Amino acid sequence: MYILGVPLGFIMRLIYNVLQNYGLTLVVFTVFVKALMIPLAVKQQKSSAKMAAFRPQLEEIQQKYAKNQQKMSEELQKLYQKEGYNPMSGCLPALIQFPIIFGLYDVIYKPMTHILHLGDAVIEQAKEIALDLGSIAANAYSVEPSIISAVQNNPDAFSALGNDVITKIQGLDLNFLGINLGIRPELAFNLLLLIPLLSFATSMLMTMVSMRSMGSAGAEAGAMKMTMYMMPLMSGWIAFQVPAGVGIYWILSNVLSIAQSLILNKLYNPREMAEKAKAELEARREQERQERQQAKALAKNGSKEAKEKAMSQKEINRQKLAEARRRNAEKYGEQYIEAGEDDE
Repeated sequence: MYILGVPLGFIMRLIYNVLQNYGLTLVVFTVFVKALMIPLAVKQQKSSAKMAAFRPQLEEIQQKYAKNQQKMSEELQKLYQKEGYNPMSGCLPALIQFPIIFGLYDVIYKPMTHILHLGDAVIEQAKEIALDLGSIAANAYSVEPSIISAVQNNPDAFSALGNDVITKIQGLDLNFLGINLGIRPELAFNLLLLIPLLSFATSMLMTMVSMRSMGSAGAEAGAMKMTMYMMPLMSGWIAFQVPAGVGIYWILSNVLSIAQSLILNKLYNPREMAEKAKAELEARREQERQERQQAKALAKNGSKEAKEKAMSQKEINRQKLAEARRRNAEKYGEQYIEAGEDDE
């Protein structure tokens, strides 16, 4: 994660050198990274929308060949080729985003490393002092913001680090909108309590927007409903375990994701495209059914073309198979006995 965080940390340090405020730096940095990933989000949305357009055909194949996995796989591959769709195309943008997200978390969690450029030995020494003072927990999710807050509140206790290091840490302004971003929120009536609550609320809203745009049914809907509650609850709970700066990043990231989803769903809405494709498929089937009925009515005149048109595809295939068997029997001098539908 450190290697992934180095280039992003360089960007965050540049922003901080201009703004000289950690909270504002978080805001600008989050917006910048979100903008950086817009092309990937657009590609992923297009892929989802494209698949939604032929999902009715996909579901039909899955139902038709539920007991024949090999045939299902073959038919699905034909469908993908026909539609010019690569099943991996929707996964690729998400896979590309993972390294960015991991690097991003490293930057957010480690301001002493990426903004102040303090060495590992200094940070470890500061951590040991903070542990002895009880300023941080041994299993804390994000240590460095808590260390910064502890040094700023009690610089004398960290005198072993040296004046230069203490001055550097004290110069990092963690206050944002009246909140010290280096402190962990607790169950108390203060501004810090808003961070876990907003983290939960924005995460829930983001999941609802995603579910509404995609549309789901059956088992998929059940899984989505479980995710709808689990992810926001986890987000709210973890926000109590990390310094407020991390929670601020999550809230802002959720808000930007909601705005991005609403815009992309206006341009490429998978649910609307799926409903449109389903309606078109049903209309086409109804038209074919009416054409067969008309052809059956015309078949009374004895026209070969009309009779063929009146047959279902299954009947046509059965006749072609019977004809092939008859020719094969004649070729080898065998007697051909036509099989009934049940025998086939």
